[in-house]
Amino acid sequence: MGRYHSDFQGERHRFADLREVLAKASPRRSGDELAGLAAESDAQRVAARAVLADLPLTRFLEEPLIPYEADEVTRLIQDTHDAAAFAPLRHLTVGGFRDWLLSYDATPGALAAIAPGLTPEMVAAISKLMRNQDLISVARRCRVVTGFRSTIGLPGRLSTRLQPNHPADDLRGIAAATLDGLLHGAGDAVIGVNPATDSVANGMALLDMLDGLRARHGIPAQSCVLAHVTNTIRMIERGAPVDLVFQSIAGTEAANAGFGVSLSVLREAQEAALSLGRGTVGDNVMYFETGQGAALSADAHHGIDQQTVEARAYAVARAFRPLLVNTVVGFIGPEYLYDGKQIIRAGLEDHFCAKLLGVPMGVDVCYTNHAEADQDDMDTLFTLLGVAGVNFIITVPGADDVMLGYQSGAFHDALYLRSTLGLRAAPEFEEWLERMEMTDRQGRVRALAPQHATMRRLLAEGSDAGEH
Repeated sequence: MGRYHSDFQGERHRFADLREVLAKASPRRSGDELAGLAAESDAQRVAARAVLADLPLTRFLEEPLIPYEADEVTRLIQDTHDAAAFAPLRHLTVGGFRDWLLSYDATPGALAAIAPGLTPEMVAAISKLMRNQDLISVARRCRVVTGFRSTIGLPGRLSTRLQPNHPADDLRGIAAATLDGLLHGAGDAVIGVNPATDSVANGMALLDMLDGLRARHGIPAQSCVLAHVTNTIRMIERGAPVDLVFQSIAGTEAANAGFGVSLSVLREAQEAALSLGRGTVGDNVMYFETGQGAALSADAHHGIDQQTVEARAYAVARAFRPLLVNTVVGFIGPEYLYDGKQIIRAGLEDHFCAKLLGVPMGVDVCYTNHAEADQDDMDTLFTLLGVAGVNFIITVPGADDVMLGYQSGAFHDALYLRSTLGLRAAPEFEEWLERMEMTDRQGRVRALAPQHATMRRLLAEGSDAGEH
């Protein structure tokens, strides 16, 4: 007989352990079905949610999903749990905590105070009881502010990562895409390149070009070459102008090992970046990327549903005080999130769980070309995330990443969100855009004539980049 059980429509449903309750309570998604973890019927899903709603929050401290001795992420979660922050919630069930989150008492200040007392499993459990509007309502009140050269996450602001990827890492091509983004007001979160060739030499060439562009024009933003963390450490040792250290992370030790990283390696990288002292308004130097399905694709999920194991990755991120974290929500493919409906739900879940844990969350609103999704689905998710107070979104030229081969957001999508929802860029970046006469005093992007001084200066960068 299962440890947990519930009666629904005259049938008793039994669940062996907490992992099974969480998995069966999840909204339907292809990854959990692929893993054999999903509910077998809607009735079973409702029964699992009924069990979940009545569980004390303390149960997640008493019953780790992966044994403490077997997984360093579990050890991190338990060793860093803030009992004092959790104390006001200790008497609540999952359902009771959901009710409190949706009440007027859950102010931004109150949410920030409890964040250190929450575990990923707790917030994942709560998300499974929530409708999309609930996820939006709570996430909107979660404020996580970080800084390096620009301040990210302030109320009424929406930042963007400018992603100027090139299939051959051509410096002139990357410079041209970067300038295209800057002219559209993008880049205040980070100008971040995924290198086609992840080597120290190539990474240093990209960093030198991007930092030179930034320095020449006094751009109050940070750059990043999204190399493997060990290569970035080597670049720092060789004197490269590293602003942010990037790494993809997941929610189990085994999945992180598949990425070639551990908590100790991430600590080494953070310390190396901090030693450079390159920030001007803050010292948040880490940039992490996550995504539902990463642990499952590595067969490193330990029988945990993909949304819960994704939330565990946010505990890893939180430990390193990152400037930026984003989920690449539809990037892994339809094997894990089948269609637009599943991608939209996952994007809202990831954003809610991360922000509730105190993580500065952004989203790559994206899909692969073989998913049952299209740009209309992404427009819906962009809008919902804008209402939910997302810290930043990822933007590429024309919404089509020509190097990674997937569909993301366009520079125009950020303009749409800022205009429609009354959002603005990071204050330091906004001031620079206005000073360069690229926007007006309302933050609206201007169409600069070719003879404009700013346009002439920026267009010259393409030629300059070719000399590096």
